[in-house]
Amino acid sequence: MGQGWATAGLPNLLFLLLCYGHPLLVPSQQATRQVTVTHGTSSQATTSGQTTTHQATARQTSAQSPNLVTDEAEASKFVEEYDRTSQVVWNEYAEANWNYNTNITTETSKILLQKNMQIANHTLKYGTQARRFDVNHFQNTTIKRIIKKVQDLERAALPAQELEEYNKILLDMETTYSVATVCHTNGSCLQLEPDLTNVMATSRKYEELLWAWEGWRDKAGRAILQFYPKYVELINQAARLNGYVDAGDSWRSMYETPSLEQDLERLFQELQPLYLNLHAYVRRALHRHYGAQHINLEGPIPAHLLGNMWAQTWSNIYDLVVPFPSAPSMDPTEAMLKQGWTPRRMFKEADDFFTSLGLLPVPPEFWNKSMLEKPTDGREVVCHASAWDFYNGKDFRIKQCTTVNLEDLVVAHHEMGHIQYFMQYKDLPVALREGANPGFHEAIGDVLALSVSTPKHLHSLNLLSSEGGSHEHDINFLMKMALDKIAFIPFSYLVDQWRWRVFDGSITKENYNQEWWSLRLKYQGLCPPVPRTQGDFDPGAKFHVPSSVPYIRYFISFIIQFQFHEALCQAAGHTGPLHKCDIYQSKEAGQRLATAMKLGFSRPWPEAMQLITGQPNMSASAMLSYFKPLLDWLRTENELHGEKLGWPQYNWTPNSARSEGPLPDSGRVSFLGLDLDAQQARVGQWLLLFLGIALLVATLGLSQRLFSIRHQSLHQHPQGPQFGSEVELRHS
Repeated sequence: MGQGWATAGLPNLLFLLLCYGHPLLVPSQQATRQVTVTHGTSSQATTSGQTTTHQATARQTSAQSPNLVTDEAEASKFVEEYDRTSQVVWNEYAEANWNYNTNITTETSKILLQKNMQIANHTLKYGTQARRFDVNHFQNTTIKRIIKKVQDLERAALPAQELEEYNKILLDMETTYSVATVCHTNGSCLQLEPDLTNVMATSRKYEELLWAWEGWRDKAGRAILQFYPKYVELINQAARLNGYVDAGDSWRSMYETPSLEQDLERLFQELQPLYLNLHAYVRRALHRHYGAQHINLEGPIPAHLLGNMWAQTWSNIYDLVVPFPSAPSMDPTEAMLKQGWTPRRMFKEADDFFTSLGLLPVPPEFWNKSMLEKPTDGREVVCHASAWDFYNGKDFRIKQCTTVNLEDLVVAHHEMGHIQYFMQYKDLPVALREGANPGFHEAIGDVLALSVSTPKHLHSLNLLSSEGGSHEHDINFLMKMALDKIAFIPFSYLVDQWRWRVFDGSITKENYNQEWWSLRLKYQGLCPPVPRTQGDFDPGAKFHVPSSVPYIRYFISFIIQFQFHEALCQAAGHTGPLHKCDIYQSKEAGQRLATAMKLGFSRPWPEAMQLITGQPNMSASAMLSYFKPLLDWLRTENELHGEKLGWPQYNWTPNSARSEGPLPDSGRVSFLGLDLDAQQARVGQWLLLFLGIALLVATLGLSQRLFSIRHQSLHQHPQGPQFGSEVELRHS
């Protein structure tokens, strides 16, 4: 899932990233904005920032002298100057950030840090000037909106030394994540993309999956822990200097919705029955494959068995859970490979879909400058998929280490959705070149992917032999979609529940990892496959945490993309079940999208929602309608097997079930719950043997001593009652 950086006062160079990592590479909230795809029992989703209103401007205005400028003509000149200079500064920053992301070296890192400071200085200069204006009575709503936005200095509010430290920490965390590898004892090392990702997607061996899962967290998460507490301190300091309660309050303010947290909780609760039924069904399927040793039918699922490094989407284990195995396959990957599809072809098809709706084609520069495949020249790159706006109205790029398969075809459409959004609002002032809210930017490409994924559309691309149409075929299709869309809902909800509580102080560095797993248990019904400690930092093994990319946008995007899909299908004249709709070639649907995208951030998001759906609110009803046939089938299937929804045996873990033996192709051994190399295990065995013999000798000696004492006491004359001598001995 593409995800991005959006920060209220600094440039937002939308480096849209996929969160599949659908979900900006700019060290969080830096000038550029990246948008990303590609989704606990004791923890609660409450924060001290009760509302997410933008407090900064009001406080700043009231605290300043009464000599504030109220002249709109002067404000208009200021906005023009800010816009002109921003295009230059943001473009230079985007170029430096792109060069770093596509070639991680000491030199590109140094240049990026310099551009970070340049853009922060620009933000500080113009943000300070913007605070001279009293916009409360301005008639021009565009000027008013821009100045309010520029008044938020974001990280530029930090003192120079702290700002430099903040930028350095963000770059260090991102670099640590991007270059991490997991190595076998024979010296061969695997990177996350595509190596470890492929292991998690294709392996069905419990211990091999565990090796990849644990190895990635040991190398990436643990290494990032050293930076994170200071990052939290500095990002909170910046937020407070801008008038927010903490960084979580700042992030939530981007939605301009005081009831945001309550609205999101309501949406989550509406979708929970669908997730619980999917969870129970998948758990039983995994039980069939891995056995009772590794799966408890009333407990949480071990997090490494769901086909994804973070268990955020489960579509890669479709073969283990397919409802009707005898129905025709719906995976076009084999056909794509046989027909010689390339990453470039995948993006060409995505571009064709957008233009079929009457939307804009990507410019020639896109094909010349994008990185659509992982380089083979030895460069270290950030593989996490992202879309980039260079703020000159013609340069838009995608960075993705694309693999030819259905999942990455969907991701290609997602990222091209970001590019389309960039192109639609390119003529707005720079400060307004953002999505209506961050979730909108994530949703656009995914809306088209809902059509692309249908058997009808894949058949039209000659990737499936038929369009299907039977009940079994429909349920299989909806199951595959649910493993992506429904499985992602709780993960996309909990990531920022955790961060908001870190920012407000209710989660401290001493219990980062404990509370992370409390939330993953509470919302996802998952448990770690091996014990975790304070030294582990599993949140840091997820791209968006070290890169400081807010994640709740993906939860929102997965809700509203179905609202958009439903409305666009109506515009396209579709009749029948929503999951069968394909809006390809519908100019009417394209016009609705274009009208909303052109607004950028110039109007509050409910107005953009109104343009697409005819009403202003977020709702889960379209998503529930889309998956209703599957939910009905799941309920029947789960009742048939007597499934217990949820995870009543929430304390169960698979740790005791781990077999003692060698780990796959690693030269390591599982010994007493520890992963050791063979020599360490042999030393441990001899040590245990020695300790066992020593304990036996000590026990025999003690027994002999006790026997002697008792024998002597039996030959002595009793001096009165003997109270509790044996009891005292047993309790000593």
